[in-house]
Amino acid sequence: MYFKTLSYQKKIHLFYLLLLSTIASSQELPPIAHYLPENYLAEAQNWSISQASNKFIYVANTIGLLEFNGSHWNVYPTPNKTAMRSVNAVNDRIYTGCYMNFGFWKKNDLGTLEYTSLSDPIKEKLIEDEEFWHIVHQENWVLFQSLHSIYIYNIDTKKTNIISSETGILGIFNVSGAIYYQDKNQGIFKIEKGKAKLLTKFSPIKNDKVIHIANTNDGVLILTSLHGFYKYSDKVIKKWKTPVDSLLKKSKIYSSIQLKDKSFIIGTIAKGIIHISEKGDLIYQIDQSKGLNNNTILSIFEDVENNIWLGLDNGINCININSPIRLFNNDKGTIGTVYVSSVFKNFLYLGTNQGVFYKKIDKEEPFKFVEGTNGQVWSLFVYDDKLFCGHDSGTFLIHNNTSELISPVSGGWNFKTIQEFPQYLMQGTYTGLYLLEKKNKTWKLKQKIKGIDYSSRYLEISKNTVWINHEHKGLFKANINEQFTELQEVTNDFLVERGLNSSITKYKENIIYSNQQQLTFYDKKNKTFVAENPINKVLDGKNYKIGKLIKDNTDGLWGFSKENISHIRQSQFSGELKIIKIPIPRFLRKETVGFENVAHIYDTKYLLGRTNGYMTLDLSEINTKAYTILLDKISIKSKDTSFKAISLSQKSPQFKYKLNTIAFSYTIPEYNKYVISKFQYKLDGFYNNWSNWTTDSKVVFENLPFGEYNFMVRSKTGNTLSKNILEYKFRIDRPWYFTKLAIVIYILSLLILLLLVHDLYKRYYTKQKLKLVTENKKQFALKELENEREIMKLNNEKLIQDLESKNRELATSTMSIIKKNEILNTIKKELKKFTLEDGNFKNVEKIIDKHLNNKDDWKHFEEAFNNVDKNFLKKLKSKHSKLTPHDLRFCAYLRLNLSSKEIAPLLNISVRSVEIKRYRLRKKLSLEHKQSLVSYILEI
Repeated sequence: MYFKTLSYQKKIHLFYLLLLSTIASSQELPPIAHYLPENYLAEAQNWSISQASNKFIYVANTIGLLEFNGSHWNVYPTPNKTAMRSVNAVNDRIYTGCYMNFGFWKKNDLGTLEYTSLSDPIKEKLIEDEEFWHIVHQENWVLFQSLHSIYIYNIDTKKTNIISSETGILGIFNVSGAIYYQDKNQGIFKIEKGKAKLLTKFSPIKNDKVIHIANTNDGVLILTSLHGFYKYSDKVIKKWKTPVDSLLKKSKIYSSIQLKDKSFIIGTIAKGIIHISEKGDLIYQIDQSKGLNNNTILSIFEDVENNIWLGLDNGINCININSPIRLFNNDKGTIGTVYVSSVFKNFLYLGTNQGVFYKKIDKEEPFKFVEGTNGQVWSLFVYDDKLFCGHDSGTFLIHNNTSELISPVSGGWNFKTIQEFPQYLMQGTYTGLYLLEKKNKTWKLKQKIKGIDYSSRYLEISKNTVWINHEHKGLFKANINEQFTELQEVTNDFLVERGLNSSITKYKENIIYSNQQQLTFYDKKNKTFVAENPINKVLDGKNYKIGKLIKDNTDGLWGFSKENISHIRQSQFSGELKIIKIPIPRFLRKETVGFENVAHIYDTKYLLGRTNGYMTLDLSEINTKAYTILLDKISIKSKDTSFKAISLSQKSPQFKYKLNTIAFSYTIPEYNKYVISKFQYKLDGFYNNWSNWTTDSKVVFENLPFGEYNFMVRSKTGNTLSKNILEYKFRIDRPWYFTKLAIVIYILSLLILLLLVHDLYKRYYTKQKLKLVTENKKQFALKELENEREIMKLNNEKLIQDLESKNRELATSTMSIIKKNEILNTIKKELKKFTLEDGNFKNVEKIIDKHLNNKDDWKHFEEAFNNVDKNFLKKLKSKHSKLTPHDLRFCAYLRLNLSSKEIAPLLNISVRSVEIKRYRLRKKLSLEHKQSLVSYILEI
């Protein structure tokens, strides 16, 4: 089993040794920005690059002219739809050359480029199939070079002179104000006073092409496509030998420039760029495998901030050669993600997820693998003139390219020294704390420290106090016993926010707890963490987040937040803390979140681990520069139309009310890959507060109401505000229905309306008054009528009462007569029983008969009857004139609806006689058989 394991380990070692041959060179290169055809929306090939006075970049592309303002690309097709070969920006003009045409572009008031042809007036002088490959400028002259001629345009006089060649012109060069060009067969010429003067026949390179000409202290350097550099001095040409001659001979050179620092950038057909010093030493070489879009360099340009622009056969690159950042990109993955780094005995060691790699710190050589360290490396620690490695598989000592296992405990997170006990090292691991001991000059594992079995990735020791931070379980504080065998008095009740990316750090005997939101110091007196601390004081209460805090190998502190890296160090003289804020956002740093790491390399240079290699940062080269924000374009539109550009030069313009949606485009022409520009705006009169910071360089305000506005925008490049606040005042007119004339008309109309309303109301109220008077009269009349009705009602009621009274009187009278007559008839009957001869009884009977036939009773009855129904007897008499008074009397009794039995006493006759009388009366009244006598009497 042992031999099998050993065989397996050897195979692994052999695999890593083979891997060394594929590990990329350790060349640290400046940042490179990439622009592909899909970014700028044009063709792949880019033949020439220039920069205007406003710092905008212009590129001659196969399809036309590209404009880049730092935020957006614009494409202007060539006027004749041919490939654009050359560009040169001079002041506010952008001179370009293409097939059979050359001229210049100039921005109009709308911020858009417009083309003016300079070749059209002389098109009869152009040679067939001419293309203009180079443009140079000197004073008030612009020279356009084709393969057969040079057209010299005078900006002042607008006249064009022509220098022609029978054999062909291969290139033109402006060397510190002197204009040179190469004739294919005759050699190199210099233009003086508008005339060509042969400088040298240049016989050593008669069949070669001159790529670049540059000044030296005692002549000029001539770079050729195939044979490298030559030097022309005292009318003699000789080879300029450099350390890169062999490299240049293997590379077909297509383009080149001399930079402002006198070094050279050389563009090749198949090997990218070669950067050499003024003396010819190689600085670096960059090709597609090291970050370029393409290996074919068609054009090179240095902008005002010393960025190097490369026009490629496929896209555009911008190299920030003055950046304080250098990158080692391991895109092939042969090294992996860097979790820790360290400098030891003039070697740079990298601890990655694939093992430990190393190289000489001052040499450009490939990284080598340290045998036995394959796997995840967590820490590298220099102590006791040894390099300790905390590994997923245990703890190792690194000896050049070999490793020695000194502890099999998995997951060596970190190492901490113990004051007054130099023979010990405390180590935090996956399973708690362990003690390493140096004994007999050998480091070995001594023992596990009991008390905490959690992962102890963040560990600090302050005298006999141990601090352990667990991102999920929280912050622990404990005391360690004298034998270093056990943790005692373990507490975990600190009111600090736990979570990912939190850490505990010891700095100048201070215990610091930090996370993404806060940074606190441990107050020993109150035994709690407080926000008041020296670091926060240096920040002066500003809303600036330090983020996770770690300590480098020189006792400096580094904070990693979403937007910045912060370096905190104590001044050597004053003792005060100083903070350098480095505005590199996390998405550009490409670090492994939670495993940020930094190590001091030398001087002011530091190394920061990344997911695909590392970056170095030179603190001495970090500078904060304020830029000027520029207004690029203003567009406006109404609700249902598209945006239309408006003049940038017009001051305080007025727009019609319908044109109430306005868009502003602005920019910072800044091209550093690791410096991000953000913008903040407000619109006084509508949106009076500053917006949140955003990388978007365009804003649209929709449906603005009428009024006066002042648009303001400022920028922040890194952490530095722009030099200026851009302002643009404008006004949106009132709609026609809100103009002053309309308001006057509204007021007049309102006054007229008020008058009309007043008049109408007056009429209305007059009418209402009349109506009210009439209504009152009607009401009064109705009231009177009601009163009359009431009186009539009362009278009627009185009449009814009277009538009822009379009826009662009539009824009483009638009943009285009836009773009286009944009584008399009864008495008369009784008297008849006595002897009729008695004279006294006969007198009585006469008296009774007299009273039975008393006419006074009838008169009294008739009077009462007439009071109740006064017209009845008249009506009856008028209708039936033959009726006798006795008939009328009988009818009156019938009118009272008296029965025959009741009528008989009144008439002093029998009931049978009453019935006979009824019969006779019916005949007199001529009533039919079916007709009721009483009903007829009642209806009269």
